[in-house]
Amino acid sequence: MLSKVTEVFIGCDKPYNKAEYVLFGAPFDSTASYRPGSRFACKSMRAESYAIEKYSPYQNKDMRDTSVFDSGDLDLCIGDTAIALGQIESYVSQLLHDSKKPVMIGGEHLVTLAAVRAMFKHYPELYIIHFDAHADLRDDYLGTKYSHATVIRRVWDLLGDRRIYQYGIRSGDKSEFTWGAERVFTNKFNFDGIEKVIKELEGKPVYFTLDLDVLDPSIFPGTGTPEAGGVSFNELLGAIEVISRLNIVGFDMVELLPQNDQSGVSTLVACKLLREIFLNMVRKV
Repeated sequence: MLSKVTEVFIGCDKPYNKAEYVLFGAPFDSTASYRPGSRFACKSMRAESYAIEKYSPYQNKDMRDTSVFDSGDLDLCIGDTAIALGQIESYVSQLLHDSKKPVMIGGEHLVTLAAVRAMFKHYPELYIIHFDAHADLRDDYLGTKYSHATVIRRVWDLLGDRRIYQYGIRSGDKSEFTWGAERVFTNKFNFDGIEKVIKELEGKPVYFTLDLDVLDPSIFPGTGTPEAGGVSFNELLGAIEVISRLNIVGFDMVELLPQNDQSGVSTLVACKLLREIFLNMVRKV
């Protein structure tokens, strides 16, 4: 399970037994509904992370002072969604058994369901914070219950009402918003009022899932389903700083398609965001 990794994300090179967080890739994009290719995000982010510094001038912190182990990418089953999700769930369960906090790079957004399944078994009072352009609350998409368009609905199946907080949502079928109005908290378009979530979720275990298409495509074109009208990089950084005050027990970053932005800017934006999330959330050693 812990095979030798020759290339790691910058600063994520602490020994497994001493790490608080374990980073891993889930290269899965089998249900992508528009443009596939997010399976390549994990490797691209590791390779391109060396173009940015370990030090963050935003926070005056350095990745060398964090406690993160990069375990590489999972070898996921190709062609069977249920098996692939089971492999991710099993790996996250093992990390939790070892008292680690999982950090997953997707892959498309359906991989979040597998991680949440394991997290929910470990933390029955789990809450979700979800940054995204899309509601992802469809009950099915093109006849399947398991799609990146249904992932948050399947998460709701586990957690139930009022345990999911969505921000930045600006796309979805009308039925998703109607159904979700009584069941999840949805803040459309931006992060207004996000400070309120701190009081509501104080002390509770929280899993954070970041779909990178929450960013405006003028900043982040390298994604599978880009949506105009997204947030800015600095707005996203500000929201991350706010939620980092919570008890974040794991998080993921999904839906980067490196090959859809030949400039490489989208991959570098994702790398910088991952650095900033770590430096916000991971304790110093």
